[in-house]
Amino acid sequence: MAAPRWVDAAEIHRVLSPDRARRLIRATLEAGFDPAGDPARLSPVVPGGQLLIMPSSAPGAVGVKVLSVAPDNPARGLERIQALYVLFDPETLAPSVILDGSAITSLRTPAVSAVAIDELAPATVHEVTVFGAGPQALGHVEAILAIRQPELVTVVARQNDRARATADLVAGLGVRATALTAGDSAVAAAVEASEIVVTATSAGTPVLDGSLVADGACVIAIGSHEPDRRELDAGLMGRALVVVEDVATALREAGDVVMAVAEGSLSQDALRPLKDLVTGGVTRAAGRPNVFKSVGMSWEDLVIAKGAAEA
Repeated sequence: MAAPRWVDAAEIHRVLSPDRARRLIRATLEAGFDPAGDPARLSPVVPGGQLLIMPSSAPGAVGVKVLSVAPDNPARGLERIQALYVLFDPETLAPSVILDGSAITSLRTPAVSAVAIDELAPATVHEVTVFGAGPQALGHVEAILAIRQPELVTVVARQNDRARATADLVAGLGVRATALTAGDSAVAAAVEASEIVVTATSAGTPVLDGSLVADGACVIAIGSHEPDRRELDAGLMGRALVVVEDVATALREAGDVVMAVAEGSLSQDALRPLKDLVTGGVTRAAGRPNVFKSVGMSWEDLVIAKGAAEA
C-alpha cells in the first residue's frame, strides 16, 4: 500500500478560506445531500477522556475523523481536543490522504454556522456578541466577517485576560472589538443590541439570559454535543425558530434541544433541518429569535477534508 499523503494545518488553511469552506458546505446541501443519512458519532470513554469516531461517505468521497478529548490536557499545556482525518479512495477504500483533524474542525464548524447565519441573520448587522475566547470564537468572527459587516464585536469570557486577548485578535481582523467578563452588567446590553450572538464555550449551563435576545436576531450555539449540557436556556429555545443540522441528531446529542423538549418549552415538531433552510423550505423569523444549534456532524468534516485535499 502506498503511503497516504499528509496535509498539515498550515496547508489546509492556505488552500481553504473560511468563506470557501462555507460555500463548500452550502453547495453540498444544495446538491441534495441529506445529513439524516450520516452515521452516528461513536463516543467511547477511555482512560484520560474520550474518543470520538466520525465516519461518513458522499459521492466520490469516504473518510473518518478520529478525535481524542482529554479534559486535563490544558493544565498540561496541551490541546484539549486532538484529531486526525483520513480520506480513503472511494473505490478501493485504500487510505489516500491524512489531514490535520483539528484544522478540519476549526474550518468546518464556523463554515456550517456561517451557512445558517447567512440565512437567519438580518442583512444589516451592527453588533455581534461572542461568548467564549477559544479558537472557535475567533473562527466564527472570521466567518461572519465574510458575509456581514458588523461595526462592533464584543467578546465575553470567564477570564478577563482571555477575553481581551481574543478581542485583540478580532480587532486585527479590521473590526472594532471590546472585551467583557462573564457576569459583567454590560453583557446584558451587548446581547440586547446584537443581531448575531455566538456561544462557543465549554459551559454546561446557560451562558446568557435568553429573554435579552432581540426578535429577529440570530443565535448560534456550538459549544457541546452532549445531551446533558447546554449554553441556551429553554425559554429562548421555546420562543425561537430553531434550526439544527439534523433533527434526529439534535434530539440525540444537543443538550440545548434535548432539555428544552424535556422541560416542555420546545416541541420536537418545531425543529427545522439546515438543508430546508438552505433550499428555501424554511425562512428566518423577523418576529422572534432565530437559533441554530450545531453539534458537528461527520459529513461536514468530509466535505472540508475533500475540499482541502483537492484544492
